[in-house]
Amino acid sequence: MEIRTAAVLGAGTMGSGIAQVCALAGCATRLYDVAAERAAAGRDAVARSLKRGVEKGKVAAADADAALARIATTTDLAAAVAGADLVVEAAPEDLELKRKLFKAVSSPAPLHAILATNTSSLPIARIAEAATRPERVLGMHFFNPVPVMKLLELVAAETTAPETVERARAFGRRLGKEVIVVRDAPGFASSRLGLCLGMEAIRMVEQGVASPEDVDKAMVFGYGHPMGPLRLTDLVGLDVRLAIGEHLARALGAPQFEPPALLRRMVAEGRLGKKSGRGFYAWDD
Repeated sequence: MEIRTAAVLGAGTMGSGIAQVCALAGCATRLYDVAAERAAAGRDAVARSLKRGVEKGKVAAADADAALARIATTTDLAAAVAGADLVVEAAPEDLELKRKLFKAVSSPAPLHAILATNTSSLPIARIAEAATRPERVLGMHFFNPVPVMKLLELVAAETTAPETVERARAFGRRLGKEVIVVRDAPGFASSRLGLCLGMEAIRMVEQGVASPEDVDKAMVFGYGHPMGPLRLTDLVGLDVRLAIGEHLARALGAPQFEPPALLRRMVAEGRLGKKSGRGFYAWDD
């Protein structure tokens, strides 16, 4: 069944990015948030992103205008998911919050709708338990910035129906993403590998081994990474990385995921990365 209407729950950095790629793929897109000003800010972020895409020659002006016109904002959760073929939850990494959302949307969303969570580490099975039809629930883990990053990680729980996975895979390809499918295990594939590298990079800065710039250059120019682990941490958000690290350290009992004291201190000081203007780097708007 073709996905023509998408609902994105959460209008933050990830949610607005997901809304943008859905709209560019031709979907009527509803961008939901609990506060009207946050939903409007999410749509404004899409407008700025599309404008940059046009200026760089990556998006045709007509396509950008059409995509923005397809995005409607709402603070009505039931209205957001009514008639949607795909619902993507992009709320903060809080398991109980996500479970409440999936419980709330199970009835107003159509029976055929895919219910996806953008979590980067939380167990899909625990989220799916809250839905009335767990077979239509899976993880659709996008990467920041969503319009640029090519990977889409699909995470299938034991209860996820094969048909749900295949429909999500087809839609991911329609978005122009490289799609991988992984089992519902702590950290999935991408977060487990990426976080291990990121935490070690932070420990190296903490121990005075090298500056953040030089740690990043080592991975960019020595290993061909498009971006260093500390710049990536700034983009993801230090608070997000801290929460994922704590979760994986508990779930796997593995010390390599334990957040370094430097990370905890930076988060406590409000140095969250790009979204706060300062992390391992200083960021302009």
